[in-house]
Amino acid sequence: MEGLNLIFSEFKELKNIDRPTLMSVLEDIFRNLLARMYGNADSFDIIVNIDKGDFEIWRNRTVVEEVTDPNTQISLDDAKKIDDTYELDEEVMEEVKLEDFGRRNILALRQSLAGRITDIEKANLYNKYRERVGEIVVGEVYQVWKKELMVLDDDGNELLMPKSEQIPSDFFRKGDTIRAVVAKVEMRNNTPVIILSRTSSIFLERLFEQEVPEIFDGLITIKKIVRIPGERAKVAVESYDDRIDPVGACVGVKGSRIHGIVRELRNENIDIINWTANLQLLIQRTLSPAKISSIKVHDDGKRIGVYLKPEEVSMAIGKSGLNIKLASQLVGYELDVYRETEEEEEDVRLDEFNDEIEQWVIDALKNIGCDTAKSVLAISIPELVQRADLEEETVNELVQILKKEFEEDAEPQKKENQKKENQKKPAEKGK
Repeated sequence: MEGLNLIFSEFKELKNIDRPTLMSVLEDIFRNLLARMYGNADSFDIIVNIDKGDFEIWRNRTVVEEVTDPNTQISLDDAKKIDDTYELDEEVMEEVKLEDFGRRNILALRQSLAGRITDIEKANLYNKYRERVGEIVVGEVYQVWKKELMVLDDDGNELLMPKSEQIPSDFFRKGDTIRAVVAKVEMRNNTPVIILSRTSSIFLERLFEQEVPEIFDGLITIKKIVRIPGERAKVAVESYDDRIDPVGACVGVKGSRIHGIVRELRNENIDIINWTANLQLLIQRTLSPAKISSIKVHDDGKRIGVYLKPEEVSMAIGKSGLNIKLASQLVGYELDVYRETEEEEEDVRLDEFNDEIEQWVIDALKNIGCDTAKSVLAISIPELVQRADLEEETVNELVQILKKEFEEDAEPQKKENQKKENQKKPAEKGK
């Protein structure tokens, strides 16, 4: 009995299970065992004392002359063996000792208890973290694998962070402290799996709440966050108090607030934008410091043309097209960048070359802000290969196609100019 009591004490000390639940589990396990042994457990009283780490089981039967139900009745002769003072119709309470169960039943009871405690632990862990989805947790890296990390929280619970939820430049060793947001909680094979994330926009939002008191207090609201983890993020903020500058509050004095967030995100560039319901103004702020000349909404209502001077285009598009991509996500429209030219009518849209250039190539060029032939020709071949992620052979072919278009357009004008030049020569000779 002492060995079993030791187990009870161990579960009470080490497992995060409340007292009423543990008492109920123990009573249920004993009652099931008694039902298997005696056929019915209704006549048994089970008293569990968690604090002392022990229990008592009492069997209740009525003294009768002739026994018809051994579970609820006992003969007078058997009752007097327990206590010779018993009489007919009296209730007999007999204590059932642990030894009476037998070794096999005790082992079964022990396994059943361990299984039930494990199930309760799993349910508690699932419910605990399901309520914490979207919160930041701090843990210790316990194991590093190729495709994921195992993190232990303060209670020793195992949390997982897949490679896809890690910032590309993240590098952790066993024992490192890590901060991440609880992304989701799910059950796999009756086991709770807690997934952490450092790439989620919610993680960035929670970091701002921790670093910027005005956001935590609700004086500044984060309207929208878009990010490419480890590279760049855009955060639109709004203040309902005209006395508070939301952008300045988020940046802090000499960048004191934003620097901590940037370091946590492995030097991810963060643009903080003052939110506005005015779409044109929001686009201008989103693409700042590039200066927009004009904006035009396309007929489909899903795309917006942004016109800039040639020297502003690369700034608006950003490295590898990240800036224009995030700006599109933030404003909720696909932004197409166009270069303003003095002879804009001479340019040709790329869509007009779909009979010579495959559509996926045209789409790749559009993704980096090139919608017209001249906008493509204005970029060097090596840069097109890198930014549009195209093969050099493909780029060479499309450049030749585009150049040929302008050469053909220029040929009639060239002949006309030559004709005028020839007409001038005789007159010059006559002089």
